[in-house]
Amino acid sequence: MTDTALASLYGYPRDRAWVTANFVSSVDGAVSVDGRSAGLGSPADRQIYLLGRELADVVLVGATTVLTEGYRGARRARPLPIAVVTGRGSLTPDLPLFTDTAVPPIVITTEAARMPALPAEVVIAGETEVDLKVAVAELAARGLRHVDLEGGPRLFGSMVAEGLVDALNLTVAPVLAVGDAARIAHGPVVPPVDLALASVLRADDVLLLRYQRRNSS
Repeated sequence: MTDTALASLYGYPRDRAWVTANFVSSVDGAVSVDGRSAGLGSPADRQIYLLGRELADVVLVGATTVLTEGYRGARRARPLPIAVVTGRGSLTPDLPLFTDTAVPPIVITTEAARMPALPAEVVIAGETEVDLKVAVAELAARGLRHVDLEGGPRLFGSMVAEGLVDALNLTVAPVLAVGDAARIAHGPVVPPVDLALASVLRADDVLLLRYQRRNSS
């Protein structure tokens, strides 16, 4: 499939705010190998990952994922901000996220968090816990309406619980990871969210699935 066709298939609706989660999982549901999602990656997954960034206005990610995956800032031809959610203020200014970027990140945190001064725009979205509805609204108020949610599982689970996820791009890697790795969503118990299968692509033995919440339009 051409890049133009993929962009049309995976594109965001123009008339509303929209959150698309992007994850890779093993066949048996593991979200990582040796603690990192890169162990499940493939050229096809990388293509969808980069496409997600090209189509979005902002990347949303949890602080634990930033630290575990060694996140760097946005450096592509059209750099988009990376927004990091941290309720405890666990970020430091020497991280590659801040030192290796073409655009300052956005840090979404709480009144109670204690952080050093960061080269970032700091958004307060709650007193002791990050209010994710406020966080998404604050991004939209800055013109960042199309959100690429890259993880991790706890942030994804919390976003699902708040009814904030409209679509899921899920790459299924052809491996059995076993072990004690987390699943792609982890968080409070909520009623199951009904999804519609929007598209299925295959690249060799890798499946690229795209789901949309049934009440999203």
